Amino acid sequence: MRYLILSDIHGNWEALNAVATHARGAHDAVVCCGDLVGYCAEPDAVIDWVRAHVGVVVRGNHDKACAGLVDLEWFNPVARAAAEWTGRALTPANLEYLRNLPQGPAVVGSFQVLHGSPLDEDEYLVSAFEVMQIQNYLEKRVSFFGHTHLQGGFICHSNGVRPLGGPWPSKETTLELDPDTWYLLNPGSVGQPRDGDPRAAYVLYDPEARLVQYRRVAYDVGAAQRKVRAAGLPEILALRLETGD
Repeated sequence: MRYLILSDIHGNWEALNAVATHARGAHDAVVCCGDLVGYCAEPDAVIDWVRAHVGVVVRGNHDKACAGLVDLEWFNPVARAAAEWTGRALTPANLEYLRNLPQGPAVVGSFQVLHGSPLDEDEYLVSAFEVMQIQNYLEKRVSFFGHTHLQGGFICHSNGVRPLGGPWPSKETTLELDPDTWYLLNPGSVGQPRDGDPRAAYVLYDPEARLVQYRRVAYDVGAAQRKVRAAGLPEILALRLETGD
């Protein structure tokens, strides 16, 4: 079984469609580490696709916010404006779908998916020190997480944690997994990368071959920007798509 691992789509249909096309024929199942919506202007199109194609999804902080499950006072003004707009824009059925998304971690065969950390779905795992605090709570040797929008992750050895650094300039970078090592891997963001590379990010994972392939694909950023502006969302949400930060 080969898996397409997605995270942080954030309502960006152009990016998601590019990923789905680019990965076509290379996977048997799809899982998602959360944040289907927020920031970009096509939340219904994204959720419709996810409902049709994704077997396992855990919720992200923006999914909760857009569904009205958390207080928006903790969001910055840009994120709050996008969450409020998304909540109004969604169909009742898709809003209900967001409300019912489960909290991670979720076990998928021999690996697990989560949004933030195994202890707190809203926690950002950015440094090796932060991962050292939670590595003993990982239930599987391979875990995929999102939230930071940074493609890469961490390799957890008995003698410490080592960052796995992206972004990589190539379209594909393959990681061969050691069966005796623990991995906390981030596929990167489909819809709003923040690692300086504006291309949509995702991962292909083959558990039997122990191979993880980090991938990037260019998409029609201009079309996504035009939709953000037409929706009246904050201008910064359109601009940052160009730079990937």
